[in-house]
Amino acid sequence: MSLLDSTTEAAPAEAALDLTTLTVEKIQAALQSGVLTAESLTRACLRQIALYNRRYNAIIFSNEAAIDDARCIDRRRLAGEALGPLAGVPVVVKDPMDMVGFPTTAGWSLLYSKTGGVDLFPATDSPVVARMRAAGAIILGKTNVPVLSHTGTHADDSWAGPTLNVVAPDRVPGGSSAGTAAAVGASMAVLGLAEETGGSIQNPASAQDLVGIKPTIGLVPNAGVMPLSGNRDVVGPIARCVRDAALCLDVLAGYSSEDPKTLAGVGKKPKLGYTSKLSGHALKGARLGLFGAGWREQPLAPETEGLYERAQRELTELGAVLVEDPFHGSGFAALRKPTAPLPNFDARGMESVPYDLHKYLERLGPDAALRNFSEFAAATANQSAFAPGGVLNFMHTLPQFVASLQSPTVPPDLSDFIALKEAYLRIIEEVFERQQLDALVFPQMREELPLAGQGQTIQETTVGEINIAGVPGVTVPAGYYGSGSPFALIFVGRLWSEPELLAFAYNYEIGTQHRRSPSLQT
Repeated sequence: MSLLDSTTEAAPAEAALDLTTLTVEKIQAALQSGVLTAESLTRACLRQIALYNRRYNAIIFSNEAAIDDARCIDRRRLAGEALGPLAGVPVVVKDPMDMVGFPTTAGWSLLYSKTGGVDLFPATDSPVVARMRAAGAIILGKTNVPVLSHTGTHADDSWAGPTLNVVAPDRVPGGSSAGTAAAVGASMAVLGLAEETGGSIQNPASAQDLVGIKPTIGLVPNAGVMPLSGNRDVVGPIARCVRDAALCLDVLAGYSSEDPKTLAGVGKKPKLGYTSKLSGHALKGARLGLFGAGWREQPLAPETEGLYERAQRELTELGAVLVEDPFHGSGFAALRKPTAPLPNFDARGMESVPYDLHKYLERLGPDAALRNFSEFAAATANQSAFAPGGVLNFMHTLPQFVASLQSPTVPPDLSDFIALKEAYLRIIEEVFERQQLDALVFPQMREELPLAGQGQTIQETTVGEINIAGVPGVTVPAGYYGSGSPFALIFVGRLWSEPELLAFAYNYEIGTQHRRSPSLQT
């Protein structure tokens, strides 16, 4: 484990490899035919990291075993062994996900020894990391996040410094999975693991012109991931194309005994995988609900409206049937209540974070530097996240948060949150049934990305609503603003509707081909 530098050398063949065009399928075909080896591909990605990571600051820890891991895949392939579905594919992992041999810092200087804090070394991998290893993926390193993943806009306050947007460096990169999105967008890796409580998959994916899957809660285990809310947190992939994201979800999804809520997902995975419905005709006849005041009483900016109207024409040309503001009169928009003093973020369901952190720390093992919430609070008392001025101080306005903070070993009373979740789900189900909807399709943001460093936050359309309800969303590139910053759509559906959402996003992706590889700078 080490901080990355720019000294990696490359053989001519590795340097000549065009990483921007690689997909999981292309990689597997090239590895199987012998055109490429896992080692040569890994070296090419390390070269890309060496060239660009110093500027974009996507990856904060490098996996020095990556070359050895790639050589192992190559030896096993030559020996004719059965390999996992991501064998040899370079990936990155978001920092809050436990990975043996690396500290889980959550972007906070107090949780990293080289910045004066303590190191939280896990005794075991988180289930999602273990699944990526078992699938044969080559993990290149861990990616940057803001302190405790507290914002969906940036990673400016990380101990490792800010991450830049690889598409529009003057704009915010999206958060909290800023580093994962930048690494994938800059072709440092083919796939990246991200995690969302309130926009942290969909925001950075959209901000950096990528595909992101925010799964149904309970589909993917999030044990071993430093939490913000055990009731909202979900792990999902970020990729450069829909098919790659779907292939990664195949690996991540499924029951884990470490995360009992994944029992709800048993029987919900498609028998033939998440690519099984991908088709160039998936949108034909699909009924898609459009963004309107019935969903949220916030208008779109004029340029966003124009881009959305163009996207609607494209969807219609691809055969979709569009339904204007299907939530009108449903009472849905009235459920949303931003959490004071935050102007645009509904944090309800996050009041359990002391208990969730306590359970997370217990999992680290008996030799961990911090083993429970009391020790965590003592170690961070000088800069408490929950004190006035702390990044999570807003939680004091949430029901039951103070009680949870006072008794972090006791499961909190979440009856208010459960009632809210039930209300959201009931209305979604009623509207989908009444309007015979197959999905919703919204601009993922109401307006253009804000400029970096100005203190403005991303103005999204679905954060809060889909996080509280627990329903899935898939983001897909859909063009660019006049400034060059990305415009994205998000397909939203009922619980467990990932296969259909991916099919619609794939059809739109191949039918429009909006995404362009970014022009990177060293």
